[in-house]
Amino acid sequence: MEVNLSDNWQKKSAEKQKQYKTFLQRADKNKVLKQLPNLHEEAFEKIDCLTCAACCKNYSPRFKTPDIKRISKHLKMKESVFIDTYLNLDKDGDYVVKSTPCPFLGKDNYCSIYKHRPSDCQRFPYTNEDVLLKRPQITLKNATFCPAVFYVMEKLTEK
Repeated sequence: MEVNLSDNWQKKSAEKQKQYKTFLQRADKNKVLKQLPNLHEEAFEKIDCLTCAACCKNYSPRFKTPDIKRISKHLKMKESVFIDTYLNLDKDGDYVVKSTPCPFLGKDNYCSIYKHRPSDCQRFPYTNEDVLLKRPQITLKNATFCPAVFYVMEKLTEK
């Protein structure tokens, strides 16, 4: 089956949240984990993040201590100045960007700190790792705005 990534994929994803949730709860974890690398590759053969960037436009990654050290060094800023300039603590005690879209996202959807970006950004959208199963709430949310997560979930649930 071909997954349709036309303009209404978000509506379809919203309609299938219950089905995705049930799948994630009942999935044979080993079987799914074996499928993820290929499905991840397949998704990114069809999807160009630079045409979307919804993740960078609407959400923030967590900036962990190693991320803050690496990025502030790259920007030649003191860590405290970097934090004061760009970050806030969220309700979970994680550092996140103060504003959306991400201040490092350019108008062309390129990231100005791409080589130094937070590990959350490097790993997103988690379609090739166990986070997809271990954190179902994140997966369900991501499926509503990331076409790659939608694609992988459609492929996993089509059988």
